[in-house]
Amino acid sequence: MTAYTGRLRGDGLRVAVVTSRFNDLVTERLLAGCLDGLDRLGVDPSSITRASVPGALELALVAQRLASSGDHDAVICLGAVIRGATDHHVHVGGQCAAGLARIQLDTGVPVVFGVLTTDSLEQALERAGGKSGNKGYEAAATAVEMVDLLSQLPKAGQLPKSAG
Repeated sequence: MTAYTGRLRGDGLRVAVVTSRFNDLVTERLLAGCLDGLDRLGVDPSSITRASVPGALELALVAQRLASSGDHDAVICLGAVIRGATDHHVHVGGQCAAGLARIQLDTGVPVVFGVLTTDSLEQALERAGGKSGNKGYEAAATAVEMVDLLSQLPKAGQLPKSAG
């Protein structure tokens, strides 16, 4: 049996972090948690690229450009979509998730969905450094783990090392 497990080693990684400015009370906390996570996992701050976008729907376009550039091993997207008086949050959250998923499949670069989708501001704050932890930190760990895992997997048409 061949088994693969990504490790949390960030040394030598080039990471882009794209943050939505909408709901910045939440997203600034997610960003702080993400940068702390990258630092603790060994990612050199000079190898981190940051970009900010107006809202969650705009994350995908910038993530696509960064993932396609060849300059980044992973792209982390941070945002907060909070339920309002209408169903707008359903459309924004769903389209954001679908766009980011498509980018990682199209480019082969991990694009991490660090976008909170909550019913209230209180729930969002709980997940951005409150009693539920910081999902920005978790997004950093996911990015580092996925880059390491992908580096271990065989390329298309290649047999696993243990099978050769």
